[in-house]
Amino acid sequence: MPRVVSIFFPDLPTDRIRRADPAMPVDQAIAVISKSGSKRWVSAADPAARNAGVHLGMPAAKAQALFQGLRMIDADAAADAAALERITMWALSQYSPIVAVDPPDGIVMDTEGADHLQGGEERMLTSIANRFRAKGLTTRVAIADTWGAAHACARAINRETVVVRSGETIRAVERLPISLLRLPEKIVSDLRTLGFRVIGELSATARAPLALRFGPEVGRRLDQMFGRVCEPIDPIRSPELIEVSRAFAEPIGAAETINKYVGRLVVQLVAELQRKGLGVRRTDLIVEKVDGTRQAIRAGTAKPVRDVAWLTKLFRDRTEKIEPGFGIEKLTLVAVMSEPLEEKQTASSLVDDEDADITPLIDVFGNRGQRVYRVAPVASDVPERSVQRIAAVGEEVTEGWVHHWRRPVRLFARPDPIEAIALLPDHPPAIITWRGKRHRVKRADGPERVFGEWWKRDSEFEAVRDYFVIENESGERYWIFRSGDGIDPETGSHKWFMHGIFG
Repeated sequence: MPRVVSIFFPDLPTDRIRRADPAMPVDQAIAVISKSGSKRWVSAADPAARNAGVHLGMPAAKAQALFQGLRMIDADAAADAAALERITMWALSQYSPIVAVDPPDGIVMDTEGADHLQGGEERMLTSIANRFRAKGLTTRVAIADTWGAAHACARAINRETVVVRSGETIRAVERLPISLLRLPEKIVSDLRTLGFRVIGELSATARAPLALRFGPEVGRRLDQMFGRVCEPIDPIRSPELIEVSRAFAEPIGAAETINKYVGRLVVQLVAELQRKGLGVRRTDLIVEKVDGTRQAIRAGTAKPVRDVAWLTKLFRDRTEKIEPGFGIEKLTLVAVMSEPLEEKQTASSLVDDEDADITPLIDVFGNRGQRVYRVAPVASDVPERSVQRIAAVGEEVTEGWVHHWRRPVRLFARPDPIEAIALLPDHPPAIITWRGKRHRVKRADGPERVFGEWWKRDSEFEAVRDYFVIENESGERYWIFRSGDGIDPETGSHKWFMHGIFG
């Protein structure tokens, strides 16, 4: 069953303003002011302004008098809408083939089949929130069976991420306010006048009287929220995207027929790419069904391509996941990410043989949901910061490590706490206990002192680590360190950690 993610940006206007002015002080409080005639009021406020007592709807003059350091900026609905569209286009390239704007302050996307690529729904939502936070955007992210439920939970539940388990929509939304049903304000106001406050009360009421007074909109929104009526997500599109499609007078459903038309669409797409001198990195196949639902398949490549045979194979390997239902009425192929691609001479008897190209293998693994990458050195003395992940076919990194001491074959992402018996300050441990197993140290070498990167973090101004290479009675060699210099507590906790294993 498709799952829908709603991403709500509660501070979109103030976040947009802050991103547009990187020189703005971090602690600067911002309020966005809307006006109608002579009336001016606060329509958005950042956390610093809210903490000072500024709230939405407050007269602008009162807000200014309340907080002298408040920076007041006129509202710009067009700029907010443009920012939201840019965010949606970015999400389209990163997360899902089916992403749409959910105005005025959110986006929505169908993540069917995408959660397993990131370790499940909870980890996927956390990753989404973290990436937006890194871009300076405050988010609340919810996933549910329907657009309506995800939309409501993202805006009502005061947590960064919310997972509504499949089949639990009613329990999740029944106590949420009726204003989250995406109904016109006039209908919401009239429903409140009649005594309705939460969605559960409204859904338990007979439909006929509601339809007689308010028309079909109330019933339609309830049915969409509870999944009784389909609410397809119309994916965002841009004039820059290269797109080809085929509509069918008679719906299709057989696998052979689907593959045949996908192959034809690939030929058309490649022709457009060639005409523009582009290669495609990420391609989406959008399947529109008779019942109004959509399904999408994404194929990615490690480098730009416009090879008809290879793109066709990537999609045909995955079309078995298409569920045609009552039939497919339209297929659309979209080049979501494309890059310039120059013609390249292939190997012949007149030139040297080309090196073996492993990018097809990388593409196969990547489209199966496996993350393929290379590791490259980083100029850092702190071991866990001395490597980075780069694209599998990215440019070669010329930077290298300069160490006088050997490094372990396996370096842990995070140091693992151990118990150690050792003389301070410079002696290696005589005995360590790691993960419940006791090791007697037979040989040791060290210490190698590593200083904190004080120019990056103030907390590391005096921090040091003393590393030792130790060998136990079985000949196993480990890389351990003590946090601190063994004398001054300001340099570290003096606790011991396991950080790597030698081969």
